[in-house]
Amino acid sequence: MTSIFDKKIDRRNTHSLKWDEMESRYGISSDDGLPMWVADMDFRPPQAVNDMVARAAEHGINGYYGNDVPYKEAIISWMKRRHQFDVSADWITTVPGVVAGYSMAIQAFSEEGDGVLVFSPVYHAFGRAVRDNNRRLVESQLIERDGAYYMDFDNLKDQIDERTKILLLCSPHNPGGRVWTSEELTRICEFCLENNILIISDEIHHDLILDGSKHVVTATLSEKIAERTITFTSASKTFNLAGFATAACLISNKELRDAYRKVCTACGVHSTPLGSQATTEAYNHGEEWLAELCDYVAANQELLIEGLEAAIPGAKVMRMASTYLEWVDFKDVDLPFDEIVNRIQKQAKIAVNIGSTFGKGGETFLRFNLACPKSTVEEAIKRLEDVFADLRMQANA
Repeated sequence: MTSIFDKKIDRRNTHSLKWDEMESRYGISSDDGLPMWVADMDFRPPQAVNDMVARAAEHGINGYYGNDVPYKEAIISWMKRRHQFDVSADWITTVPGVVAGYSMAIQAFSEEGDGVLVFSPVYHAFGRAVRDNNRRLVESQLIERDGAYYMDFDNLKDQIDERTKILLLCSPHNPGGRVWTSEELTRICEFCLENNILIISDEIHHDLILDGSKHVVTATLSEKIAERTITFTSASKTFNLAGFATAACLISNKELRDAYRKVCTACGVHSTPLGSQATTEAYNHGEEWLAELCDYVAANQELLIEGLEAAIPGAKVMRMASTYLEWVDFKDVDLPFDEIVNRIQKQAKIAVNIGSTFGKGGETFLRFNLACPKSTVEEAIKRLEDVFADLRMQANA
């Protein structure tokens, strides 16, 4: 059966980071390269979003944004019906993206030299936000067990000190696609409460659930936890709206909210009309699109697991429960890691993210973006079969 996501859309020469910077970053031409790196999709968003953009373009005036009631109502409704999270309108602060949002939170709630705890390997912007704000990155390396990541609670206390002020939590986790359980989240949050550590929860991937797992919003665990939690979310990953630079910061604690907004005001942050309206349209009209997307990415995952592990003896795909970013371990492949990367990127011409950029524990991994047509995944597998044919012959000898 054909899907709306089967269609290949030419994104070249559209100022696409994913396509138009592939050559400058990887030496791979967009004419024959496969961009399976940066986390955006090669899919159009729900039609309602593009219809809104067309109406706005036809109207032709792009002034300052006002009357955000429909936007906030859309967020409130989405979080309630999708995540059982009761959000009040006054909790919502709009920011120009989740990374910008938690960077300002780091500024608001810590001082230079303070520690920010992360579970690594983790989305590389976490480390950049911490270091660029002159804070100390405190990495607690995740434990890999039975093909999934788990938090290392046994060693957590030894990794912090009195100047560790913030936990920057990725939930669901990127990379690896782990959906943390309620029990895991409660345990880490109670640890933070005991040690006076503020919880900043990046939940941007929370809608992209592939296997029926239940995403738990950190702030719903208890009132005490909610009072010490700042939640970031956005329609950008869910509906491929990253270019609109719009995200929501949700804070129930008024004291924290006022302190955060003071920093936002100092930074000159304000909403954009198209970003807020795109979010509104996606949340109000995008659920059927999202259901088909999750099924499609899940099918792409099955295709990659079977094809890549057969093509490259020793490679192991970490099955993701969330996100569309497949995390693949090459530590048991009988080649130096640099040679593996060279074959994939220079010979097969597949642009992927290098695992070491995600911090401790990522050194033998590569990350593949599966938010692409099935035919792209099939072509990637074919190329991997070609460039690793000698390794298969050696393994079967």
